[in-house]
Amino acid sequence: MTEAGRMTQQLGSGQPSRRKTARALCFTRALTFAKMAELLRTPLVPPAVIRSASTGTLEVKEPLNFWCGGRVKPKDMKNTEPVYEPATGRVLCQMVPCGAEEVDKAIQSAQSAFLKWSKLAGMERARIMLEAARIIRERRDEIAELEVINNGKSITEAAVDIDVAWQCIEYYAGMAGTLAGQHVQLPGGSFAYTRREPLGVCVGIGAWNYPFQIAAWKSAPALACGNAMVFKPSPMTPVTVVMLAEIYAEAGVPEGLFNVVQGGAETGTLLCHHPLVAKVSFTGSVPTGKKIMEMSAKSVKPVTLELGGKSPLIIFKDSEMENAVKGALMANFLSQGEVCCNGTRVFVQREILPKFLEDVVKRTKAIQIGDPLLDGTRMGALISQPHLDRVLGFITQAKKEGAKVLCGGEPFVPTDPKLHGGYFMTPCVLDNCNDGMTCVKEEIFGPVMSVLPFDTEEEVLQRANNTTFGLAAGVFTRDVARAHRVVENLQAGTCFINNYNVSPVEVPFGGYKMSGFGRENGQVTIEYYSQLKTVVVEMGDVDSLF
Repeated sequence: MTEAGRMTQQLGSGQPSRRKTARALCFTRALTFAKMAELLRTPLVPPAVIRSASTGTLEVKEPLNFWCGGRVKPKDMKNTEPVYEPATGRVLCQMVPCGAEEVDKAIQSAQSAFLKWSKLAGMERARIMLEAARIIRERRDEIAELEVINNGKSITEAAVDIDVAWQCIEYYAGMAGTLAGQHVQLPGGSFAYTRREPLGVCVGIGAWNYPFQIAAWKSAPALACGNAMVFKPSPMTPVTVVMLAEIYAEAGVPEGLFNVVQGGAETGTLLCHHPLVAKVSFTGSVPTGKKIMEMSAKSVKPVTLELGGKSPLIIFKDSEMENAVKGALMANFLSQGEVCCNGTRVFVQREILPKFLEDVVKRTKAIQIGDPLLDGTRMGALISQPHLDRVLGFITQAKKEGAKVLCGGEPFVPTDPKLHGGYFMTPCVLDNCNDGMTCVKEEIFGPVMSVLPFDTEEEVLQRANNTTFGLAAGVFTRDVARAHRVVENLQAGTCFINNYNVSPVEVPFGGYKMSGFGRENGQVTIEYYSQLKTVVVEMGDVDSLF
């Protein structure tokens, strides 16, 4: 085990209360998020155990690149970037970006592994992927804790993320042996058939809000289809994806099948332009997604883009109020609000607006902020100081434009001295908002809920769709006909009825409009990591015009 692995394993030792919690958490994201919604209003409970390692103690010294079956030390230590622990503000490690030579080595390693992996039967690939899922389950607490240290989200949420990761790999392992084509009978005994074949070396580029989970979401369908992958995590969260690479290797994939290269925009550019890369899948911002699409187009590489959002959540007056409030909390405050599909434009029918605001403010004020490694914490730290400043700037702008802060929206300093340098803020609810405000139009990517009144279904649909984004949307109502009618008319790729942010791995996830295209999860994703070959077989003589 690597030094980082040993240290993170120590983080998970001696934790009977945590293990009890882990057993209690459901193994589907839908059920787990329901549990998390309940936990949002659970009072803080002092930790029952003292961890052997804690927030502010970990240093990552192992190399963060991975190809040819192992971690690789950077060739050139120039242009290093510090990686911070969001809860403390201290430097966790240094990220060294990969240059052209290193990117080429990783891709060549992937290409070599692809030639072996793609020739295996689907059931052979499935057995190896199932073993990888088993190892992740076994190391769940260890991975979750390192994810928390690097990302800042609460340990409760991080544990869910790791569960989702192994479920995704397990799900696509189940599909690996089912990939098949079609037989078409033609006249005269001739026939045609189709073959679903892998693409080759795929590139995955991840975001910092779900580092390990996104790597699983991209790699699992790619590997199930017979591809290899080179993955570039966000330079702000480079640590845990290397653990996934080690787990795949331990499970028995060919050496080089899943590789990790670190870096920012320059490294991403090298990946997109490389001639051996067959596909690029990106999760992140709209501006970066546009650049990746442009670069990939030069060599006609297919792309999957999961980009930003400014999603509407519509709450009708006949909604069950408690569920609507819990849904709004889940739609805005998961992962400190740093979730692309969050329903940050909360449209509430005017008749119930006062009661909704009263209840949602009460519950928002009760959210426990602090050390993300403690079981009682419900909101951790934002990813960086510049990002925290940006989110607080949106709140300042909202007030200038006439919005009213009902609660939160301020920097937060926990009582624990070691957290005084962390990037914390209080979750914010904004009232008196209108559709023209900056906080309503632009993606904030922080714990800021903008509440807007509406009167009629027709009106709210027009307003909800009046955005360049189309990632997600939600509706709360007891009227079944209205629920399905509204969802039919919402311009969003993922819609929720009487819930929000429920994303089981069996269900496709992706957006409309500038929120991107392609899908992750579900059966349809197989189509994005494979290509169809048609074979026509003539059983008679050639009928020629010449």
